[in-house]
Amino acid sequence: MNKHLHRKHVVLSMAIAAFLVLFVLSVLLAVTIGAVKIPLKDVYRIVLYQVTHFKIGSLETGIQIGDIDFLSKGTVYEIVWNIRMPRVVMGAMIGVLLAMCGVVMQATVQNPLADPYILGISSGASLGATFSIMIGASAVFTGVLATMGIAFWAFAGAFGAMCLVMILASAGGGRITSAKLVLAGSVVGSLCGSFTNMMIYIGNDAENMKTVSYWLLGSMTSARWEKLLLPGVCMALGLLFFLTQTRTLNTLLLGDEAAITLGVDLSKRRKVYMVMTSLLSAVAVCTCGIVGFVGLMIPHIVRGFVGSDHRFLLPMAALSGGIFLIWADVVARVIISNSEIPIGVITSAIGAPIFVYMMVKKSYGFGGHD
Repeated sequence: MNKHLHRKHVVLSMAIAAFLVLFVLSVLLAVTIGAVKIPLKDVYRIVLYQVTHFKIGSLETGIQIGDIDFLSKGTVYEIVWNIRMPRVVMGAMIGVLLAMCGVVMQATVQNPLADPYILGISSGASLGATFSIMIGASAVFTGVLATMGIAFWAFAGAFGAMCLVMILASAGGGRITSAKLVLAGSVVGSLCGSFTNMMIYIGNDAENMKTVSYWLLGSMTSARWEKLLLPGVCMALGLLFFLTQTRTLNTLLLGDEAAITLGVDLSKRRKVYMVMTSLLSAVAVCTCGIVGFVGLMIPHIVRGFVGSDHRFLLPMAALSGGIFLIWADVVARVIISNSEIPIGVITSAIGAPIFVYMMVKKSYGFGGHD
């Protein structure tokens, strides 16, 4: 039996390494795809130069790497390095964040259908973003708060929703249980949704309504290098933290009674994990809008193949989420010529039928095949 488990662990470790390579290859390949046709050699020469400052020949367009013309706006360099590359990297980061949060959320609330937005985080972010767009932050606040932008107010809304959920889940005393969290999340989500709809109705501005709708469906069009610092740092810190918590995440699957016999305080850990996943999900939402199904679908699919051991499930799901969102964004920006579909539409269109197929055809439960 031990020999069988050892062999399984070796196979899963090799699979994680293979997906890491696939993750890097996806980033490199996705940069070469777009409406503007650019030779592959030029794309990789630009990327190599920016990463290592090592020059290899000249571009096929005749523009020498390092020349002033090459670095000017509107050139091949601008398209590859300042438009496509930040977008691909943002998609990878958001995919990792959402899938990682989905894994932790499903273990924390002991529900395979949980996702990062189950606690009303997306509804809170929608409320904050809608407030900023429809009402106008400058109409209510002055100074710095009036100029922080949609991302700030989306994050503020998500954080406020998370705090309200924690307060409701702990109301009346007693331990915070998974059932209380889900119920509190449903209440907060409905409340935020009603206020969002009310502001849209009161606003009555066609242009602003279009902006709200596009943001609520998710998009990577705002990707810039300076906007990647926050999600990048949060992704790295989140991964490092949760990879050290895999033993506790496995214990969460056993339930509260079993955990008590093992001497683990699940109530305290559940609070910490809820706050962490809420904040990380809020960062993802305020960065690119609401992208559905990634946190729900990816962990569920990966669990069906690697099982419920979070030592392997967490890194595999995180890499799979990044790969999935990279290619979903590629589809979103090339499927219609001279136009772009919100990435949330693509993820839902892909995720819904896959999830239905899994529910109908697959027989594994929450724990998967061990």
